[in-house]
Amino acid sequence: MTNKLSLPIISLTLALAGTTILATGCGRAVAQQKPAPPTVTVASVEQREIVEWDEFTGRTEPVESVEVRPRVSGYIQEVRFQSGQLVKKGDVLFVIDPRWHQAEFDRRQAEADRAKVQLENAKREADRTAQLLDNKAISTEEADGRVTRFQDAKAALLAAEATRDSVKLDLEYTQVRAPIDGRVSRAFLTEGNYVSGVSGTTTLLTTIVSVDPIYVYADVDEDSLLKFNALAQAKKLEMSDDGKIPVELQLADEQGFPHQGHIESFDNHLDPNTGSILLRVVFPNGDGRIVPGLFARIRVPLSERHAAILVTERAIGTDQAQKYVLTLSATNTVAYQAVKLGPVIDQKRIVRSGLTAGDKIVVNGLQRVSPGMAVTPQEEVAGKDDSKVAKR
Repeated sequence: MTNKLSLPIISLTLALAGTTILATGCGRAVAQQKPAPPTVTVASVEQREIVEWDEFTGRTEPVESVEVRPRVSGYIQEVRFQSGQLVKKGDVLFVIDPRWHQAEFDRRQAEADRAKVQLENAKREADRTAQLLDNKAISTEEADGRVTRFQDAKAALLAAEATRDSVKLDLEYTQVRAPIDGRVSRAFLTEGNYVSGVSGTTTLLTTIVSVDPIYVYADVDEDSLLKFNALAQAKKLEMSDDGKIPVELQLADEQGFPHQGHIESFDNHLDPNTGSILLRVVFPNGDGRIVPGLFARIRVPLSERHAAILVTERAIGTDQAQKYVLTLSATNTVAYQAVKLGPVIDQKRIVRSGLTAGDKIVVNGLQRVSPGMAVTPQEEVAGKDDSKVAKR
């Protein structure tokens, strides 16, 4: 009996021992499997010849702005434009009832014609004066009178013609014309309203602003002005092909700076209250997209052309107040590298210090790794960057 019971006990003991050995072996195998290094995208630090641009805010203004007022008084007979219409210089905008002015012109024309006839008669008498005087047919006093009447008739004709020409101008002014090319506002007064053309009390009819080109006014701080002047004196400012200083513009709904213009002038003094000077920039505006009064951002070249280190914004991390990047070593481990940054150029950040051209940095996967970790680097493929680059 004793032998028969021992066999099952021994078999159970061997089975448990075998299970323990298998479990221990599997645990060691699992412990020996290490996680694969995370894959990150890396790129070489770029070095490029650039010009640094400073940005300023400003407002768009028309080059020309005119208040359209009548030069003669009368009742508006016709309005010949639509609100917001583009008009050309000389287009008729309003017609003031011309009948009274036409009648006055006709009267003055008749007076000029009569003065002309009187002059012709006086001239004929004056031309015969010498012969009649030689024949003693008239006295010397009569001869002098004829010459005087001729001179009076000549002056009377000149006065009549001057009055006629003045009235003719008034008749022409009954057609109120656009003084410039541009976009007209609405008609402030319509048909049937009386308007005054008397100096000092003239009636405002509408306004016109020029469209192309257009100005942008911006306040430039003192430091930027001094930097600009130093570059200008050293002849190191960036110039366009036509010898002008380029400026780029961005409207509120635009990405990048798609509009190109040039500096027209600086004001002649700084505002002591703001410590800034007014800059005026000219931009072509053939499509009329830039409307007077818009808020705009402009950027001006304020450095000489120089070599700069550039990195994508995606590679830059923030450690409290410190900016840093993660560099890749020869053993494929990442290292913390503090950097000092400059402005943005084409949506890439200038690095003042901390990197050199050719350094490898992590540009994607920054949150998945930490300094000292081994990684599996994957070179960034050109053209795969989803960021939009501002074209210049």
